[in-house]
Amino acid sequence: MTHIQLSVFLENKKGRLYDVCSALGKQGVNIRALTVAESDNFGVLRLLVKEPHAAAEWLKREGFVVNETEVVALEVDDKPGGLAKVLGAINKHHINVEYMYGFVEPLARKAIMVFRFDDPAAALTALKADHIKVITSKELGSI
Repeated sequence: MTHIQLSVFLENKKGRLYDVCSALGKQGVNIRALTVAESDNFGVLRLLVKEPHAAAEWLKREGFVVNETEVVALEVDDKPGGLAKVLGAINKHHINVEYMYGFVEPLARKAIMVFRFDDPAAALTALKADHIKVITSKELGSI
């Protein structure tokens, strides 16, 4: 199962991250995961939300540049070597990771890692073959 991630392009200036979060909050959108990458002039806010297509449209109406990207969320044991085990399975099948980010679910003693693969379908097949837990939209929404 893949998820739609929103990538919001922001000028690197005060208040732009607030502007996005405020716009989403006014629409009742709860952010499930996010990461920010920056350069000198701009940043890219990547986030997962429950209804990404609607959220993208709201943000576009507010003047933001938004791109929708297919990503995969995986469950990783929150212990030394947990991420290496998952990356080993990905590497074994020659799947390229374009980028990733994660967060910890402390009560479940698991981490959730969000991956952007160059070939999501091939990645899902490889992950299934190696019994790596892929997070569903319902599970992601309940975190």
